[in-house]
Parts: sequence; C-alpha cells; structure tokens
Amino acid sequence: MKTPHPILAIVPVVVLVGLLAIVIYLFGSDSLSGGSQIALLAGSAVCVAIAMAFCKVPWKAFEESIAKTIGSVSVTIFILLFVGMLSGSWMISGIVPTLIYYGVQIISPQFFLVCTCLICSFVSLLSGSSWTTVATIGVALLGISKALGISEAWTAGAIISGAYFGDKMSPLSDTTILASSATRTDLFVHIRYMLYTTLPTFIITSIIFLVAGFFTDRNSDVQVEQYTQGLSSTFNISLWTLIVPVLTGVLIVRRAPSAIILFSSALMAGVVALILQPHLLAQIAGSEPLNSPAAMIRGLAVTYYGSTAIETGDASLNDLVSTGGMAGMLDTIWLVLCAMCFGSVMVASGMIESLTRVIIRFARTRFSLVGATTCTGIFLNLTTGDQFISIVLTADMYRDAYRKQGYESRLLSRTTEDVATVTSVLIPWNTCGMTQAAVLGVPTLVYLPYSFFNLISPFMTLLVAAIGWKIKKTPGIEVPNCKNS
Repeated sequence: MKTPHPILAIVPVVVLVGLLAIVIYLFGSDSLSGGSQIALLAGSAVCVAIAMAFCKVPWKAFEESIAKTIGSVSVTIFILLFVGMLSGSWMISGIVPTLIYYGVQIISPQFFLVCTCLICSFVSLLSGSSWTTVATIGVALLGISKALGISEAWTAGAIISGAYFGDKMSPLSDTTILASSATRTDLFVHIRYMLYTTLPTFIITSIIFLVAGFFTDRNSDVQVEQYTQGLSSTFNISLWTLIVPVLTGVLIVRRAPSAIILFSSALMAGVVALILQPHLLAQIAGSEPLNSPAAMIRGLAVTYYGSTAIETGDASLNDLVSTGGMAGMLDTIWLVLCAMCFGSVMVASGMIESLTRVIIRFARTRFSLVGATTCTGIFLNLTTGDQFISIVLTADMYRDAYRKQGYESRLLSRTTEDVATVTSVLIPWNTCGMTQAAVLGVPTLVYLPYSFFNLISPFMTLLVAAIGWKIKKTPGIEVPNCKNS
C-alpha cells in the first residue's frame, strides 16, 4: 500500500461536492431524504476504486475502517433515536406547548433573539451537550418564535450559536474533553485559553442578535392570541408539565450522560402525557373506546416511535405541534451511516493524510500554522462527516508541528475546537448539521447564515493568531497529559 498522490486524493472530494451540488439543485430541501446519501456512497465508491487500482489498498482495510467508524458512532445513533422520542413526548405531553403559551406572553419580541442565544448557552454550559440543548429548550424557543412571527432562520441561528458556545466551553462536553486529551493539554488550561477567542466571539454574536431584534419582521399580536387560544383549547396547559424540564435539569447538573438524560426525560414526559393529555393520546391511537387504558398506551407508543398530527383549528399551529418520533430521525441516521462510510474509506485509503500533508507544508509561521489547522479542521468536517473524527485527526496531524515550532499544546487544542466543533453544525451531511436540522425542522443551509457564533469563531482564531495575543513560544516545552482524558 502506498500513499496516494494529492491529485488522486482530491478526486473523490471533487466528485462528492459535484454530486451534492446536483442533488441540492434537483431536490432542494428534500436533498437529505435520499439524494445526499447516494452522493456520499458514490463518492465512497470512487475513493475505493482509485485506492484499490492505483495504491493497492486491500478491500479488507476498507471493511475494517468502516466497521470501526460505524462502531464509534453507534451511541450517536441511539442518541438520535432518543431525541426522536423526546421531541414527540415533550410536545404531546404539553411541555413544549406550555413553554410556548407562557413564553409568548413573557418574552419581549425585541429581545427574543438575544435571550434565545443566552438561554441556550446557559443550558448547554450546564449539560455540556448542544444536542440536548437543541432537542429540549431549543425546540420550545423555536415554537415561541413562530408564535411571535420571528423568522425561524434567525431563531435557529440564535439557538445553534448559544448551544455551541456552551458545548465548547463546558468541562462536561465530550468535544472539549476530546480536544484537550487528543492534544495532551490539561482540560481547564484548554478551557481558560479558549476564553481569548470564544468570549469576544460570543459578545459580538450577542450584539448582533440584540440589534437584529429591533429590525427583524414580526407579525402582530393577533397571531400570538391565535396561538395561545389554539394551544389552550387543544392541550391541558399546566405548570405541572414543567416538572419534567426541572427534573431534566437536575440530571444535567448531576452530570448524567446525554443518552440517559434524553431517554429518562422522554419517559417522564410520557407519564405526564398519560396524566394530563389522555384525550390527545386517544386521538393519536385512533381506536375505540377512546378513553381506555389500551388506547392511551397505544397513543403513547405511537408518540415515541411514529409521526403524530394534532388538530388545533389553526393550520400553522398544526404544523408546529406535529411530531415525527423515532421514525422521523431515520433519514438522519441513514445519512450519518453514509457520511461515516465516506469518511472511513478516505481515511483507510490514505487520501486524508495525503491532502493534509500538502497543507502542512505551508505552515512555516505562527499565522500559517494556525491557518493550516483551521483549514484542516473544516476540510475534515466536510470529508469525514463527523466532528469527533475531525478533532482527533487534526490533533494527530499537527501535534508534532506545534511542538517542533515551540508552541504550547493549548494553542493546538484551542484552534482545533474553535474550528472542528463549531463548524460541524454548518455542514448538511455532517452528523451535527444533519441532527440539528432534523430536530429543529430548519434545513442546515437555511440557519447557516444566522449562526454567527459558529461563523465568526474560525475568523477570530485567525485574528488572534495574527496579533499573537497570549500566544507563547517555548521550544521543547509541552503541557503534560492529564487524567481528564
């Protein structure tokens, strides 16, 4: 087996980008329902064909790489299913409708966007998970924005910006722990060093959302009244439903794993649905007699695994309270598997390594080294389809380069997370981009222009590198590995 020439290595990437462009042109917002998956598999086939024909890479190597990669995202797949359960149960139980009902009456429309960003950042800091934040409070905030007549694209951007700020800065975050351990940097040294780039980025982002709140188009109070009347006539709006978010918060504070938090919260919401919304469960079950225990249990099961449609008397509100359950996440899971397939064959063939070597050659100065790391992180998010793979590969490829040029490992850990963590959600076929688009019901390319924190972060990293603020050069010194890994 020999390393492929960069010209050969770039061919699968070009093929994939070209096919994805065609798919988006032909299918538009439905591109994630099958077209993108075919494009990813076609790109994988091109990669395998080139590697086997010109580099003598055995098929066994691809099988092993695919099996290893798919195994590494198996927990992610279960989390996606739990997210589907959660979204359905939180809606039908009345949790999200209650949050919307009171939220539209409490939150000022002018300050809604900046409040959304701040709320999501706080929840994400506590939970250490952007996925948990978006699937819970994020969905409720998006519902409030629809009632207030605020653009769902702006709202989704504020949700994503806040969620990924918290995910990036929380010591509970798996990406934060991974970035620090992969670069052999103490966890809290890594977090403190990220403040120099992350805090200015978040302040700028908050100011943008604050100013935008006074200029974004909004509907009149009539729509708010229609939503509140529709919700109160359909659901049993009760503050008792908020026991579930409170208990979910307790699990977050106690640092329970994301999968446990999501699954437990869905189960608790199911109990609330049985107590407060039996009429809706019976309606979903569609069986007689409507109030029988069997009908309610059947309705709850459908809420967990299937799509639900509740008639509220308002078409836009009907769309808001409809859910997809676990079945609604299957397109995303399918896309995750195909994206992982492409990323794994690119790694097994040596094409990722070949392309990044070209970038590393130009990393001669502080700015070019950070710039090369930034480009590599984005490139790996595009090609491997997963932020965890991107973080690990970026750290592995540049660890020696930073050490040889005398830079502390915390510079590499910060740069890696400034890019790999936050840009993953901006790529439609990346696991993060796919998941958040599916949960919020807003396509990745729609919320992308408004995810200001995620867009500004890489540029702030480059700006700080150009200035040299708090960047020390100490030849031969590297922060030792720590137990936090």
